[in-house]
Amino acid sequence: MSDGIRRTSADLRTDRAHGARIYDYILGGKDNYAVDRAAAEATKQIWPALPVHMRANREFMHRAGRYLATECGIDQFLDIGTGIPTPPNLHEVVQEVRPQARVVYTDNDPIVLVHARALMSSTKQGRTAYVEADLRDPDTILASQEFRQTLDPSRPIGLMLIAVVHFIEDDDEALDVVRRIIDVLPSGSYVAATIATDDFAPEMLAEVRRTYHEHGETLRWRSHAQAAQYFHGLDLVEPGIVQMHKWRPDNDTARNVPEADIAMYGAIAHKP
Repeated sequence: MSDGIRRTSADLRTDRAHGARIYDYILGGKDNYAVDRAAAEATKQIWPALPVHMRANREFMHRAGRYLATECGIDQFLDIGTGIPTPPNLHEVVQEVRPQARVVYTDNDPIVLVHARALMSSTKQGRTAYVEADLRDPDTILASQEFRQTLDPSRPIGLMLIAVVHFIEDDDEALDVVRRIIDVLPSGSYVAATIATDDFAPEMLAEVRRTYHEHGETLRWRSHAQAAQYFHGLDLVEPGIVQMHKWRPDNDTARNVPEADIAMYGAIAHKP
């Protein structure tokens, strides 16, 4: 469509929590429902640092986008699991560096589609598009008009998988869908991902997982070794797979956040 948004009719699923809306609530947004707020507050009772963790995830996305645009020359991005728009969004970050940058956003929550126009504020030189799709269905994403008309699959692409793979509980399925996307990316592409882990506070985060499940949302923790599987065959950028707040932080304050407050690994890798 002319505005770069694919529209589908879908249930907003307000009877159960959704990760994008929990994230929105924790970051101070208003695009959430009672069930999302209940899940967030119940989780904060167990894990008071949840807002610190979620802000660190957002900050990793900003750093990753800037790094790929500035240091790697990437000017086209596929962001899967976008979430509800929260400025600065990925295109705003990368278009500061490369005004011609193009970004395709995808998410499976219909409420994100409702607010997708906020993702369409591209520079005149660049372009953004949005398609409602699920990471579990990479063929739909890659075959979509939005992807094919916005990105050039013959040139390197920055694939952003920020706080999304933990919503696929089955390990083999999660690895398979990510690999299917990476396999079609051209040489020279990059993958930036944050992957949920309970390595640093297993007992507390086991309770967090139960709380998410009780409110209708999936949450799958993965170890460092499991996180590494998503980057198999790729060349990791230094410092490799580390807690996301330790990946090239902008300042010492971010670097010195207690380990137990952060439940995600972050990494960027290059496809040879």
